[in-house]
Amino acid sequence: MNSHAIAAGHAERLATVDALLPEMPALEPVDGSVSLSATADDSAAAGLSVRTEAGPDSVDSPWRALVEHRLEARLTGPRPEAALDALLTRWDEHLKAVAPPGDVETAATVVRPSRDSAGSAELLRRGFAPVLVIAVRPADRLTMTGPPATPGVHIRPAEADDLETAVGLELELQRYDAQFGSVTLREGAKETITADLSKQLGRENPTLWIAELYGRPLGMVRVQFPDETSWIRDRVAADRVGYLSSLAVAEPARSSGVGSALAAHAHQVFDECGTEAVLLHHALANPRSTPFWYAQGYRPLWTYWQRRPAVR
Repeated sequence: MNSHAIAAGHAERLATVDALLPEMPALEPVDGSVSLSATADDSAAAGLSVRTEAGPDSVDSPWRALVEHRLEARLTGPRPEAALDALLTRWDEHLKAVAPPGDVETAATVVRPSRDSAGSAELLRRGFAPVLVIAVRPADRLTMTGPPATPGVHIRPAEADDLETAVGLELELQRYDAQFGSVTLREGAKETITADLSKQLGRENPTLWIAELYGRPLGMVRVQFPDETSWIRDRVAADRVGYLSSLAVAEPARSSGVGSALAAHAHQVFDECGTEAVLLHHALANPRSTPFWYAQGYRPLWTYWQRRPAVR
């Protein structure tokens, strides 16, 4: 079965799984990629393994291994889990030839539609764990009057004088998420975060807001508007896609309503600019973020299964 036939079968199968999944055409090779295929039990799989690398001082480096091998897969037939298992066997053979064993800065990642559970047991048996999720929230969930006020909470656009506060909140967030495998703390993290956040302050169209609890700045939220989300827009069946980059609340203010107020503010901003869907990443094992985000109207759309080191 050729890759286009497999992609067509894959699309037909997923159309019954999740209406918010985008169209997924046949996989096209890119520079440095390796195409793979496999069959099993009258089912077939096509895959594309792509290697990417990030410098340790890059903005993206906390959220990934420095070297990542990512597998995109298309599955069709009566037993897609068997096809995926056969494809993973082929991929493991490839990884053993190109990835150093035991290197914790080399990861193997498979991104699967969250509601497509076929193959989950096969991934677990091969040492993969569900680490990260792209969650989605359809737009227009708020009333025209906006979110209700939270006692003691005031939200305002961040200003230049808020840089130290924002950096501290982002560092606290990264340290907390590092416990769950979705973040790697890097040397020079404070300097990298400072440079990144400096670009967000004082913009005519704000993308970063500070939450004050009885006058103390104890939370923040960062967003990307639809004209800035081309890097992730193809992950959802929507045209105008917003991205919630991060939401951080200082430890003394947790469970005070600050986080919910910040999320509601961001959603109102997205709704006002005509956003059709909002995406965000969160650590699946985080006992705070998973229930929090789903209480705000999100649900899992894509799940990142990761094995780190890529070869053990």
